[in-house]
Amino acid sequence: MRLLLIALLLSSPLTYAAPAKVDAFAPLFELAGIRLLCEQSAPLVQRGLAAKQQEQLAKVFAADGICLDLAKRLSSTLDQVQLQRAQELLESPLAEDFTAAERAVGEGGTEGLTAYRKQLVERAPREERLALVRRLDAAAHTTTLATLLRYEVGKTQALLVLQARGESLDESALSSQTKSQEDVLRASSAQAVESFMLYAYRRMPSDKLAEYAALYEQPAVAQLLEESVRILPELFAARRAQLGK
Repeated sequence: MRLLLIALLLSSPLTYAAPAKVDAFAPLFELAGIRLLCEQSAPLVQRGLAAKQQEQLAKVFAADGICLDLAKRLSSTLDQVQLQRAQELLESPLAEDFTAAERAVGEGGTEGLTAYRKQLVERAPREERLALVRRLDAAAHTTTLATLLRYEVGKTQALLVLQARGESLDESALSSQTKSQEDVLRASSAQAVESFMLYAYRRMPSDKLAEYAALYEQPAVAQLLEESVRILPELFAARRAQLGK
């Protein structure tokens, strides 16, 4: 038996997971909403600033640059098999149905969502339905990503104000001074995300909503999002370090 095992081991080729290709992340970023975060970064940071400063910020916070740097960092963490599995899940008919429901909200104008949010103040949603929405939000990191973007933009604008006065703070001190705002941003983001999901998915059966949450809980998708949430603040910090140079 021992000799047989040795023979089998020697005759079996070694297998390994191929590292993820950087350009393979682009469709995943689109599907997971990360590309949108990259695209919103520069416009949000630029708001209310002079044209010359906007030009500098457009280069520093360019969407392609942020997404490319994120893909490079992620390529050392996720392998090609994981990426393919994540893409299969995010391109599945189930995911497409929910994406279509989200898109319909934007195409139908804001009136319906606004009216629904007023209705929620007077009549709370069913507990089990709210629990499913919160499970999906946690799995998809929707509130987390929205909070991250708003917080990093706020930190950047705070630094720009200081630099305009001839002052500055290092990243650690800047984080300490703005940390209290993060909880406020998270609370408002969570409220907006919950009401949007409740409205967008209002015609979706609860069993389908549970399946959709489970999709985001799959290891390949979960790791993609968790690692992105970990890395993105570092990418914003690196860009802030370029300001004022």
